[in-house]
Parts: sequence; C-alpha cells; structure tokens
Amino acid sequence: MIRTLSIVMPAYNEGPTIHRILDKVRAVNLPNGIQKELIVVNDCSKDNTEDAVLAYRDAHPDLPIHYLKHPVNQGKGAALHTGIAAATGEYLIIQDADLEYDPEEYHLLLAPVLAGHADVVYGSRFTGGNAHRILFFWHSIGNKMLTFLSNATTNLNLTDMETCYKLFRRDLVQSLSLKEKRFGFEPEVTAKIARIPGVRIYEVGISYYGRTFEEGKKIGWRDGFRAIYCILKFGLFKG
Repeated sequence: MIRTLSIVMPAYNEGPTIHRILDKVRAVNLPNGIQKELIVVNDCSKDNTEDAVLAYRDAHPDLPIHYLKHPVNQGKGAALHTGIAAATGEYLIIQDADLEYDPEEYHLLLAPVLAGHADVVYGSRFTGGNAHRILFFWHSIGNKMLTFLSNATTNLNLTDMETCYKLFRRDLVQSLSLKEKRFGFEPEVTAKIARIPGVRIYEVGISYYGRTFEEGKKIGWRDGFRAIYCILKFGLFKG
C-alpha cells in the first residue's frame, strides 16, 4: 500500500520559472488517495531560487514542501542524493525543476506499482504515443547509444536510461551507495538498482517537452563522456 509519494526535485538557477513546475506538482491528484511529499534541493543556486521556493511554500501550505540546500554547488546527482536520503514516502519519483516533464503523468508510472507488478518504473521518452518536442538529433542519438551501452552491461532492455522520470520503491533506492554527483547519476543508479536480487523494473511511455540551451538546458557533451565512463565503471566493472 502506498500512502505517500516522495517527489525529489533538484534545482539550480530555476528561480524565474520554478513556480510553474510547483504549480503542476500541486495540481496533481494522485490515484488511490496517495499523498505528496515534495523535497526541493537547492544546489547552491546563484539566482533567486531559494526565495521563490520559500515564498511558494508560504503561499501554498496545502503542498508539503521540504526545502533543503547545499552550501556549495555539487551537481544534480549530489542534490538527488540529498533528496533521496530525506524521503519518507513508500515510493519516490525524481522531478526536474524545469518544465520538460509533466507531473500529470505520475499516474502512468504509478500504474504498474499499484497493479502489484513493479518495484521500479522508468518513464521513456521514446515509446508510446505521447507528445514529444522535436529537438537535437545528435542529442537523441547520444541518449540511445548510452541506453544501449547501459543495457549491454546490466542485461536490461530499457529504451531510455537517461530519463528524468524514475520511480523507485524508497527502501530499495535508499539502500544503494550512490557516488556520482553530476549527470552520472543516471547510469549509476540504473546499474546498481538492476543488481538487486528479484527487483521488478518496468517502463512506460511519457511525454517530453524539451528545452533548448537558450531556455536553460544544462547537460552538455562532457556529461555524455562521463556517462560512458559511469556505464563501464558501475555496469561492467561493478564499481
């Protein structure tokens, strides 16, 4: 039985727009009366992210927001480590602070869990008939190559290892020793969750409303090379 879903949201320099994703999270009605626990981790933003989150929390007490912050910038993965450790819900989902993923689709990821089939659910941007913004040919090829390499080392058949939307049974993901502080989090958590005996991993199609770099997208080609290193380290060599 799921009483609470923890929503872990890393944030870095999202001050001007973070209220929009908070509105979307607040508006979601989860199935079966599941309650929301939102954990926002500010990774030492240089803008007004902190003021924006705290003002939103004060104005909307109906949305439980647990606000945490890093004294120095450490990276998205480090923010996720902090948020995961603070989660108390039976399940947790990762939600970026931008507007690329739609919280209205939490129910899609929860469905295999509520049906009693899954412990972990990934939301795939490359399957299903949901809306996808058309951007960055080479970026999409890179994502598919990273997923292929990850699958080759984990023996999974995911279509989108790099997706933000990952839903975990909380006790499972909190049992992992996670080390990657930037975008290497994705291949590391995938490799380590796949090694848990008997874990049931599912995948569902989701929408994707991608941002351009001018609109605030932060991942770059260096992160792709780091991801390859992490796939080999944590998948092939069991780092």
